[in-house]
Amino acid sequence: MRPSNRSKILDAAVRVIHRDGLIGVTFDSVAAEASVTRGGMMYHFPSREALVQAIHEHLAAQWEASLESVAGKSKSETTPTERAIAYARTSARSANRAELLSALQSSESTATAAAWDTVLEGWASPAPEHLDDQPVLDRFIARLAADGLWVYESLTGKKLPDQIRDAIAAQIVSVIESAPVRVSNK
Repeated sequence: MRPSNRSKILDAAVRVIHRDGLIGVTFDSVAAEASVTRGGMMYHFPSREALVQAIHEHLAAQWEASLESVAGKSKSETTPTERAIAYARTSARSANRAELLSALQSSESTATAAAWDTVLEGWASPAPEHLDDQPVLDRFIARLAADGLWVYESLTGKKLPDQIRDAIAAQIVSVIESAPVRVSNK
C-alpha cells in the first residue's frame, strides 16, 4: 500500500528538520522535499503550527512503536524494568537530530509537549522520590545514560560504530538488571 500524502509530508518534514533544523520547516521547504504542492500541504496542515504539532505527534508515535517493538509487547504489558530496558535499547539505536530537536522544542508549548510526554511518562524511568528505592534509582541512572547516548549521537556528526553503541547499550541494560546496591543517605 502506498503511504498517504500526509505521511509522506511528515516524513519529508523530518528530513528537513534533520538537515536544516526546525527553523527550516516551512510550507515551501517541506512541499519541495515531499514533492507535493503547497496546496497539497495545506489540505493536510492548514497552518505551520498544525504541521509542527503533527511532526511532534509523528515522531513521538515512531518512538512509541520502536519502544514496543524492542520490548516485544505493548506498554501496558511491560514491567518497569522491561520498559527501562526497551527505553535504553531504543535510545541506543534510534538517535537522530530531528527527534532531539523536536523533543527539545516541544517544551515550549503544552500542545507539542503532550505528544512527547505520553511516550516519556509511559516508558522512561522517573526520578526516584527516595534514595532507599534502589531499583528506581538504578532505572533512572540508566535512563540518564541512555538519554546521554541519544544526545551524543544526535549532536555529533560522527556516529558510533554499531559494536561500540551496542556495548554501551548492554552496559546500560546491566545497570537496570543488576542486583540492588545500597546508597547512603548521607
